[in-house]
Amino acid sequence: MESIEKSIFEEEEVDLVQASSGKRLANYLIDLLGFYVFLFSFWAVIVLLSSTMMEFTVYLEKNTLLDRLITLVMYGLYMGVLEMLMKGRSFGKLITGTAVMTEDGTVPSATTLFLRGIARSVPFEALSALGNPSYPWHDKWTETLVINLKKSRLKSEY
Repeated sequence: MESIEKSIFEEEEVDLVQASSGKRLANYLIDLLGFYVFLFSFWAVIVLLSSTMMEFTVYLEKNTLLDRLITLVMYGLYMGVLEMLMKGRSFGKLITGTAVMTEDGTVPSATTLFLRGIARSVPFEALSALGNPSYPWHDKWTETLVINLKKSRLKSEY
């Protein structure tokens, strides 16, 4: 009987299956919920530690545009740091079984993941995710994509 052995030096074939728009939406909603829990906790601690921050919070309530801009930038930073620390995953991606990959099937660098998060701070960036398949600006600009881990064949395991 003949045995077929695969050399550990052979390059594995990569087959990336992009995550569905529904999974992308679920990722966004789960991550947004996580962000608001983080943001509420962050501001609560800051306000408790500093009366000056309480005054700033009152000022933000009166200036909604500035409040929205600060929140948008903080969301980009939150997602960038989260995906950087979790190597291309976020809470939403962990739950839905998806991950960020480069177009060649490798885990993006920490810099790429951080820039991907910062790109989310661009106004109306979320609207770029509309469509099927979903390929928003933060993916295009960093040459990454979100894949379905169960349906994809990767160079390395997550």
